[in-house]
Amino acid sequence: MSLVEQLKDQMKEAMRAKDKARLGTIRMALSAVKQIEVDTRETLTDEQTIAVLTKMVKQRRDSIAQYESAGRPELAASEAEEIQVIETFLPSPLTEEEVAAIIDEAIAQVGASSMADMGKVMGALKSKVQGRADMGAIGSQIRAKLN
Repeated sequence: MSLVEQLKDQMKEAMRAKDKARLGTIRMALSAVKQIEVDTRETLTDEQTIAVLTKMVKQRRDSIAQYESAGRPELAASEAEEIQVIETFLPSPLTEEEVAAIIDEAIAQVGASSMADMGKVMGALKSKVQGRADMGAIGSQIRAKLN
């Protein structure tokens, strides 16, 4: 079952359970996927759908930081609830050890030896860790290993 089909099934379950918060978040995710499908005129793969959901989580984390700095904890809590719903559809996150092993493998695979090769390493890693780890944190770990 594809990720979009899982989203649709969960949307139906949320409707039956009358869970408005979950239903709204799932509808928002499906809308974002559908918008990209309409724009590109092609059906998204599970990997591309994960990229869309990951982007949505990142946007919500940014919103939480802004709401908290503006003194709006109720809006930050709403965003946090949306993150929890979206994360149920993302693959399980990688541990620190798994991330380090994947980074070491990618550095060896690309033959990176300096910071000039960082883009190659990031390119090799992106498909492996998409939606399972924070790319910003991975970038800083790669910098530390290449310096």
